[in-house]
Amino acid sequence: MIDSHAHIISEFYDNIDDIVNFLKNKGVLKVINCADSVETSYEVLDLSKKYEDFLIPTVGIHPGHVEDLDKLDEIVKLLESNKFCAIGEIGLDYHYGKEDKEDQIKIFEAQLDLAEKYNLPVIIHTRDSIQDCYDILKKRKLKGIIHCYSGSVEMAELFIKLGYKLGIGGVVTFKNSKLYEVIEKFDIANFVLETDSPFLAPEPFRGTLNNPYNIYYVAIKIAQIKGISFDEVISSNIKNISEVFDI
Repeated sequence: MIDSHAHIISEFYDNIDDIVNFLKNKGVLKVINCADSVETSYEVLDLSKKYEDFLIPTVGIHPGHVEDLDKLDEIVKLLESNKFCAIGEIGLDYHYGKEDKEDQIKIFEAQLDLAEKYNLPVIIHTRDSIQDCYDILKKRKLKGIIHCYSGSVEMAELFIKLGYKLGIGGVVTFKNSKLYEVIEKFDIANFVLETDSPFLAPEPFRGTLNNPYNIYYVAIKIAQIKGISFDEVISSNIKNISEVFDI
């Protein structure tokens, strides 16, 4: 199994050696380990060197860290001298208001410029901002993942037409989730599995510390919705992730 989106960093996990050993013993092959700030970009890079070919690093500044806007040169320096599989987690988030909307858009577009320059895919965070994200992305020729997709069927189709995969995680297992409508509508080739660990643990572990092994429960739910086997979901996930990332 491969988790296309997690945050395995010291802020959330007391002993990363233990979690990595657990995951390997459970059959997890790789984890895309996502940065969300300049600080975590350095950390996931260091972890990738320690857990080579297992924790695969990204680089980027999440919209919740617009204070890093004046540190974009550090992201450039990291990109110049290291290998990252993507730029992310980047995007827009208006959940708590739009007071910093202009700064969010500025840092988002600057990082999309870097993705184009360095020919890297992007991992897109969009929360209460899906139309603005789409309007910005449709002007560019990039590939990547719409992380933690929670939009409508109609919006899903628009992102898919742009060439993006939709990240499906633990939310699909929640009783009140309508993600099944998106899963039913589109071919499995358009989805990648993710946990967003340590957040959004699936049922039956909702509310606990998530980990990338729980991709297993996401895959089971998707298999049930699509009426296909668990193995088909897992195989498709590996193929789809390989189409996005150079891993």
